[in-house]
Amino acid sequence: MLFSSMTFLFVFMPLVITIYGLSKKEIRNYVLLAASIIFYAWGEPRYLAIMILTILVNYVGAIEMARFSNRKKRKLILAATVLVDLSFLIYFKYFNFLIDNANNLFGAGFDFIDVVMPIGISFYTFQAMSYLIDVYRREVKAQKDIYKLALYITLFPQLVAGPIVKYHDVCEQIDSRRVEFKNVIIGFKRFIMGLAKKVLLANTLAEVADKIFAQDPSQLSQGVAWIGAVAYILQLYYDFSGYSDMAIGLGLMFGFKFMENFNYPYIAKSISEFWQRWHISLSTWFKQYLYIPLGGNRKGKARTYANLILVFLATGIWHGASWVFFVWGMWNAVFIVIEKALGWGKDKVEKWYALVFRHIYALLAIGLGMVIFRSPTVEYAFEYIQVMFGIIDNHNLPKYDYGINYKFLIAVVTGAVLAMPVMQHILAVRYERKVLRSVINIWLFVLFFLSTTALAASTYNPFIYFRF
Repeated sequence: MLFSSMTFLFVFMPLVITIYGLSKKEIRNYVLLAASIIFYAWGEPRYLAIMILTILVNYVGAIEMARFSNRKKRKLILAATVLVDLSFLIYFKYFNFLIDNANNLFGAGFDFIDVVMPIGISFYTFQAMSYLIDVYRREVKAQKDIYKLALYITLFPQLVAGPIVKYHDVCEQIDSRRVEFKNVIIGFKRFIMGLAKKVLLANTLAEVADKIFAQDPSQLSQGVAWIGAVAYILQLYYDFSGYSDMAIGLGLMFGFKFMENFNYPYIAKSISEFWQRWHISLSTWFKQYLYIPLGGNRKGKARTYANLILVFLATGIWHGASWVFFVWGMWNAVFIVIEKALGWGKDKVEKWYALVFRHIYALLAIGLGMVIFRSPTVEYAFEYIQVMFGIIDNHNLPKYDYGINYKFLIAVVTGAVLAMPVMQHILAVRYERKVLRSVINIWLFVLFFLSTTALAASTYNPFIYFRF
């Protein structure tokens, strides 16, 4: 089930909110757990068993770890349980990729049934692993109530596309939380903003980006290639940040406070800063559970650079079973290592022209990285980039309708403006500022109406991060 679907907006969400609000505090977790299972089973009923098995394995693993004070035994249980988690992820997400590459590399003829990846497995697997590691580190106690652990792993607002919620951030909220009317209203406003980002901006941009990237680069002019890159850069941001806004807003409605997942990433002055602003829940997960355990920056420059490369290769591979994501991860790693070596990111006053240069550099590096990310193959990506810079100059191209119209141009301009912190405090308008609050409320109502109207009129409504 999609957040941006009529079924969710007008049936599932109001029904769950109503039942939750009318329920006693003692049973609200069970209401949310039941709703989360229905939400997931709605689109993936056959893979519900995998998620339930993940819950059981991690519940038993954490309970067993808590029984022992011996560090070696606890580490052995942790390793075994994490291995089971990763085995599910590797099989369902990477099996086809591994078999295809084995066939190509060794000329083997392995012929297996294609494995279909369950939606959200990357997200809920990482959440389960964060719980295990937190218990191992004794930052939290093992959850003895399996229903509470199940709620943490299956909680539907962030189940299938994040943000990745770490157990130590929400364990107290699972046990006890308050649902305040003010937060419900703020949450609903946040949800509407996310819905509008997704439906009015991301979907509009996607129609053009998809048509352009569906063409072979040899069929694209330089201008069209740049339009496709810009459209996809903005589409990806508004698609994923829109989903995160909806998830955070839904969480607030049920009393949960999830971490922010985006902080205007396209105003970054470096790739390092970009990753402090983009998919924050994933980058902090890798920092806490991979980069720091590997030694972080505590064991010399060479080890620091190696750790950064490993982390960003893992980040790329996490996104998908393709050499494209491996190269994209390496692309980010190279820039971050160079920036680290040059000492970028340290607090110091810079001349205006240096700041302008850094912004342009960052946008260019980010944009080219996104082209790699979007491309079906590595070869396609580098041919596309060559077309962008005129290295490959295509002539006598047939005319093709890419859907570049006024609606698209308005989405590009609006997307570019809103990618900057111009509306940062819109949800935090104080109640005493009645006129401004009324204007904002009316505007949000208009956005909700326009979004639902667009949904009703179109069947084109993909979520990019569902495939990760």
